[in-house]
Amino acid sequence: MTESLLDRVPVIPVVVVENIDHAVPIARALVKGGLPVIELTLRTPVALDAIERIAAEVPDILVGAGTIVTPGQAKQAFDAGAQFLVSPGSTPNLTAAMRDTGLPHLPGAATVSEVLALLEAGYSELKFFPAEASGGANFLKSIHSPVPAARFCPTGGISTANASTYLSLPNVGCVGGSWITPAAVLADENWDAVSALASAASELKTTA
Repeated sequence: MTESLLDRVPVIPVVVVENIDHAVPIARALVKGGLPVIELTLRTPVALDAIERIAAEVPDILVGAGTIVTPGQAKQAFDAGAQFLVSPGSTPNLTAAMRDTGLPHLPGAATVSEVLALLEAGYSELKFFPAEASGGANFLKSIHSPVPAARFCPTGGISTANASTYLSLPNVGCVGGSWITPAAVLADENWDAVSALASAASELKTTA
């Protein structure tokens, strides 16, 4: 994959799958809505199985694993068929494990020192998490001038109300958001609603 993760879609849907039978319909609904990328969080017992099913049955979507918090999870996600990895934070061992998979990955940072450490380690594209709790768009705007090499995918507290503010920043390539797959909508198996939310999110970049 040569295209940057940050440049594929304006919003990467961050999805928590509780029911394994929802995995493939969610992925298909996102593709239908114009967001052919999904980040499945490793927060549920079925997450790895969900990645495996989507990878096998929905070839039109780029499936990734989020909430990678241990080195072992990086290998597990790779084995399940994940095509990219995202971590909420970073340690030398964690970034080494993600790098060892050969997959594109976004290590997380929330402070200037963490950003600088990751730049020193060879990263220029990072996850900014938790975005709103760590200073939000104003933080990213403030560090662009002194640290122009870093680009971000902010996640955490992003919604339709503030996504365009983030996307208007020169050091933001995309945002991560869970509003596209609300728990209640998934429980109702309302895949058309997911597609509609994805379609609206896919247009955010052009209106930022």
